[in-house]
Amino acid sequence: MPPAAKRPRSYDHAKVVAAVLAQFSHVRAAVGRLTPEQLALPTRLGEWTVRELCAHIAMVAQLAAESLERPEPRTRDLALLDWPFATSTAASAVDEDTRSFAGLGEADELCARTAERIGALLPGSPADRLVPTRFGGMRFGDYLVTRTVELVVHTDDLAAATGLEIPYDRQALAACTRLLADALAVKAPGGSTEVRIPPFAVVQCIEGPRHTRGTPPNTVETDPLTWVRLATGRAVWQEERDAARVRVRGERADLGPLLPLLG
Repeated sequence: MPPAAKRPRSYDHAKVVAAVLAQFSHVRAAVGRLTPEQLALPTRLGEWTVRELCAHIAMVAQLAAESLERPEPRTRDLALLDWPFATSTAASAVDEDTRSFAGLGEADELCARTAERIGALLPGSPADRLVPTRFGGMRFGDYLVTRTVELVVHTDDLAAATGLEIPYDRQALAACTRLLADALAVKAPGGSTEVRIPPFAVVQCIEGPRHTRGTPPNTVETDPLTWVRLATGRAVWQEERDAARVRVRGERADLGPLLPLLG
């Protein structure tokens, strides 16, 4: 996909740092409660067990710290709103890296080392510094927003696999929701349909007549976690609609053909 034309919304870097640290802390606490039997459970992520999933969560958080320690790239290759569409190109590499990372220690040890590392490097980090990522040079502030997506999505995966109730940091869930909502507006530009994900995001999308006042004729409304699951392929549009977790009005309000956004 070409670079996103939509200008991304701004994110408060200090709040995103705090959100990443808080959400990883919630995950670390949950991982510390897992039994060997729970670590061996399957997940909804292909052949990964809970052990691999925990390793992956630690790895994606640690990558933020590692990016700051590596040489700064000469060019910015990736904008924030390009990232969601680039993720599908790296599935096999992510799987290989995750399995290698999982071999470095037990899940709770990996999480403890990652927590120490990000706790030391992320506070006070420079938002505008370019850092290397799997997809090219990126502003560190933007890259850290992508970590909220990784952490929120995989927290939900971990909860689904184990039955644990794991908290969501409000700022992490907000940043994740907003980025995925903006990605929808990039994928289907237009102003005929309003997608509402209270209390965090409202976007316009899909070509067609743009409303200018009053209640739009085409609306979609859902909660943040349902939206995250739809945008990342963890939930199916028609099933969520049938269960009334998505409320739809208007002939241009079918998002099914546009989802998921992340591979």
